[in-house]
Amino acid sequence: MTNEAEIQALLAALDLQEKAALCSGRDFWFLPGIERLDLPAIMLTDGPHGVRKQTGSSDHVGLAESVPATCFPTASGLASSWNRELLERIGQALGRECRRERVSVLLGPGVNLKRNPLGGRNFEYFSEDPFLSGQLATAWIQGVQSQGVGACLKHFAVNNHETGRMVVDAVVDERTLRELYLAAFESAVRDAAPWTVMCAYNKVNGTYLAEHRQLLTDVLRREWGFDGAVVSDWGAVSDRVAGIATGLDLEMPSSGGVNTRRILDAVREGTLAPAELDTVVARVLELILKSRESLRAAPACSLDAHHDLARTAAEEACVLLKNDGHLLPLATQGSLAVIGALAQDTRYQGSGSSQIRPTRLEQPLQEIEALLGEGATLGYAPGYALEGQGDSALIREALALAWASDRVVLFLGLPPACESEGFDRDSLDLPVAQLELVKALAPVYDRLVVVLQNGAPVALPFAGAVPAIVEAYLGGQAGASAIANILFGRANPGGKLAETFPVSSADVAGNAWFPGALRQSQYREGPWVGYRYFDTARVPVAFPFGHGLSYTHFEYGNLVVTGRGAAADSALVMAEGDSVTVEFTVTNTGSRDGAEVAQLYVGQHAGSVPRPRRELKGFEKVFLGVGESKVIRLSLDFRAFAFWCVRRRRWVVECDSYHIDIGSSVADIRLQSTVQLETADPVSVREPALAAYFEPAARDFDDAAFAAMLGHPLPAAVPERPFHLNSTLGEVGSTWLGRKLQQLMRSQAMQAAGDDPGESSQRMMDAVIAEMPLRNLVTMSQGKLSPALMRAMIHMMNGHWGKLLRNAPVGFR
Repeated sequence: MTNEAEIQALLAALDLQEKAALCSGRDFWFLPGIERLDLPAIMLTDGPHGVRKQTGSSDHVGLAESVPATCFPTASGLASSWNRELLERIGQALGRECRRERVSVLLGPGVNLKRNPLGGRNFEYFSEDPFLSGQLATAWIQGVQSQGVGACLKHFAVNNHETGRMVVDAVVDERTLRELYLAAFESAVRDAAPWTVMCAYNKVNGTYLAEHRQLLTDVLRREWGFDGAVVSDWGAVSDRVAGIATGLDLEMPSSGGVNTRRILDAVREGTLAPAELDTVVARVLELILKSRESLRAAPACSLDAHHDLARTAAEEACVLLKNDGHLLPLATQGSLAVIGALAQDTRYQGSGSSQIRPTRLEQPLQEIEALLGEGATLGYAPGYALEGQGDSALIREALALAWASDRVVLFLGLPPACESEGFDRDSLDLPVAQLELVKALAPVYDRLVVVLQNGAPVALPFAGAVPAIVEAYLGGQAGASAIANILFGRANPGGKLAETFPVSSADVAGNAWFPGALRQSQYREGPWVGYRYFDTARVPVAFPFGHGLSYTHFEYGNLVVTGRGAAADSALVMAEGDSVTVEFTVTNTGSRDGAEVAQLYVGQHAGSVPRPRRELKGFEKVFLGVGESKVIRLSLDFRAFAFWCVRRRRWVVECDSYHIDIGSSVADIRLQSTVQLETADPVSVREPALAAYFEPAARDFDDAAFAAMLGHPLPAAVPERPFHLNSTLGEVGSTWLGRKLQQLMRSQAMQAAGDDPGESSQRMMDAVIAEMPLRNLVTMSQGKLSPALMRAMIHMMNGHWGKLLRNAPVGFR
């Protein structure tokens, strides 16, 4: 029996109660099974850089313990590898570990665009560029699903900061939405066919994602051809019945029966069509049927081999930002000082729902010591405390050790309390204690290597004063040995930045509107995100997108661009289905084997809409021996030259000249060519109302300019009162009852976290509780708090005593 026939037979066998129950989770991680129909209860669990399977108490923010699993580098590190094949291998390993734990769907990857480097969850996402994000996500998904386990592409969509993420309305113009914030999702859906897509908490242009017909149905399914199940983020559902009608298939976690009853009532009252319910249930059934392989005997799964793969990934994630005087690689002889508390207490992953309990964990100091030659000496000084202010005694100890050593490796980075799910970063700065240490060391010691451990860009005011900097990101459980291998030349750094390192957060185009208000975030900067802004507006940066040095050297040459010819003027025809082929040669001219990431950027010379000077449209990572050359051939399709035309509601390539740039980074272009494209769409007249967006350096994106981009007046600010089901605990905290509810939630969170949750977990808990909507107290109480009682409490907090008395439910049930 085919899946479709089996699904139809199951639909016919299910009663209404069972259908309604299948629309929500059974509990925190499992879907409901139906024993009489031999439907198993399948498990979904967090990723994306490890399998976070909780076996005891459950939560969605990483507080409770989980089973041991391989902790790979976070997405910010994996993205700097620019290696599709590596991402697929990691996906395969994750799939094998899911099979080992009988997990059917792994919640990842996350492809939300890094709109601003201060995003608290940026470590969990790939890039500020949607093309790179989509390519890597596709490989990751294909790897996971090759093992008979489903991937869950998340968080769809425009979920680009943590502040107010449960209730915020992301106000974004249609062209920016299409070209930036949806593009990575589109690529992964079309090319990898993930089993599931997770809808985000937030609203987009006034509508919660869990009820967003345009995005969930019109775009995701009808345009992109997605045929899997849409799953809510945990607690993202505002109106379950509306979600069924608009394209949300599965609510997670369980609502304790609350939404099951609402679905039943809606069908019986005629406000929800049985056919709409059947459509959703059919997709859930298909997911369960697909998952049967994940519940069979698990294939071989070597955790030792996965640890080695994690090390390889961490090596490829390392980006050599600077190496003046070829200070690196270090010799294994002589005296070496390792300074920095992070060398003994490594930062290897982010905080929140992606937090993994590793199968083993390396520390940099021990891994460095293991590679030193006979007779070499190693000294260590912490230099700073991971929490708290600077300590002059620790700095003096570090200075004394440095002066007594031939070379110094200084570990700096962000402690867990600085970046996490649940809250955004306050600044790009490293902790004060670390800055005081490097300020003391750098001017007086010229053989200093800085190693950074952080999930997102940091300000580097000392970059000009230190000769060598290695960005190691959050390297996972084997990140320490990877760092040691890079430092001593056992591995040649080949990573490239997947995000810009700005000089200051004030230089970011959208900084004035990030993260915005609790309930509204205006994406006023439009397309000017990341390198698209810095490169176009000629804003100096610390290190540009795509940058990364090597211990060898590469030369580029022999650029040839070909396509379907048309007229005698050598113009190339470009229509849907056409492509342009770009061919060039990369040669390793240095003295070491190494890897280079050749990057292809495209730019339009004079279009009718504001467009970046260049955008990434292709890349290839090549591994070359000394003296070896390789011909790289990349293809540019119609979309590589196109923009989203709001007026025509389609992708358009204007009849114009385009430059094709090949480089080692967005700021290091080695080869260039210009092509004239003959298309069906001439260059239109520029819209005067968009003048501010043609001159992004001024950042003059005022109300009128943004309204012109939106195509309608700006939405009004959302008032805090009167309180309602989507009001947050923080908002109702001005009332006595609201404060009591906050205290109750903190007490429960502390029970889940244990006696000493740590500063990062405490800060995350406080943020999550403050921004939790009142509706979630009902659905996540597993039936202990009824909707009627919550409505009564809202009347009390609003001071609507008359409504309370008129609508007082019997027993508040």
